[in-house]
Amino acid sequence: MTTLAELTAAPATAPIDSSPAPSNAVRDRLGRPLKSLRVSVIDKCNLRCTYCMPEAEYNWLPKADVLTFDEISRLIDVFAGLGVDKVRLTGGEPLLRTGMADLVRRIAAKPAITDIALTTNGVLLAPVVDELLAAGLNRITVSLDTLQPERFRAISQRDSHSAVLAGIYATAASGSSNFKLDTVLERGVNDDEIVPLIEFAKTVGAEIRFIEYMDVGGATKWDPNRVFSRREIVERVAAHYGGAVPMAAVDAAPADRYQLPDGTTIGIISSTTQPFCSTCDRSRLTADGMWYRCLYAQKGVDLRGPMRGGDSDELLTAQIASLWLLRNDRGAEDRLAATERRAYLPLSTLKADPHLEMHTRGG
Repeated sequence: MTTLAELTAAPATAPIDSSPAPSNAVRDRLGRPLKSLRVSVIDKCNLRCTYCMPEAEYNWLPKADVLTFDEISRLIDVFAGLGVDKVRLTGGEPLLRTGMADLVRRIAAKPAITDIALTTNGVLLAPVVDELLAAGLNRITVSLDTLQPERFRAISQRDSHSAVLAGIYATAASGSSNFKLDTVLERGVNDDEIVPLIEFAKTVGAEIRFIEYMDVGGATKWDPNRVFSRREIVERVAAHYGGAVPMAAVDAAPADRYQLPDGTTIGIISSTTQPFCSTCDRSRLTADGMWYRCLYAQKGVDLRGPMRGGDSDELLTAQIASLWLLRNDRGAEDRLAATERRAYLPLSTLKADPHLEMHTRGG
């Protein structure tokens, strides 16, 4: 029988990712460690952003299928045994799940997990941010696509702009030292707000990251002409501020960081035009326990079924390790190389399998 040590041994090929990884980290066929786990705690969201989940209704996961906090905690322990030391809590909108501070507290108590982050749309953040930080949350990322209430309503199909700003201001007031704002840029929608958003981020002590519009899912009717590229973002920023100097990468984080002449740092996530598959150390766990080794993967692995069926931690570890060893996913690079690029999947396919939409696997 193959031992855990054999499963987690480094491959013969030299690792592409040079960022520090735990000594027990299992590496895939391209040398990428299993280091970061995105955990979706719920598939529902209180916004209907046009670039993410624009439809009025979705086929929500049955409540009985959603992982309990005990199950999430157990799976994180299993992943930690294979090298995962970073956990990001996502949704849907994670703060729709009650008791999130309790989950954060459980994860923070795990010695192997050195970093716990939360991605939220900010609508429900203001009343709970202090509790989350006290529970051990290390980093908060709030989505903010516009500073204009009317534009926010058009993008999100909801009237919650003031609540999002309240969440951002509450986070700023909390003294959190690792606070980011994420902006999905779309040409002709909000690309004219790049500079105002940078200036706003300065006022709240946050680092802003601009994200290229991605062609994941299909209900969004993605169009390549709406992608505002990293090159264009850098040009826009440099033209206004007098320069934007690339900063050296220190880990496998998805954002390329730039420093402005005044010392301000911004990030750009260019998954669409300049993918970073070669250093991707992330995998994703859906709210009902499906594990995806790539954001673009069309098939996941059910971990809830075996776990509830009585599989031991050792069996779960062996399954995850063996599958990661086989991983050679380069989803974003494959999409970039496609002869004709359009929405990733037809809506009919998405209706048949809701897991294929980006919001179910945490973006």
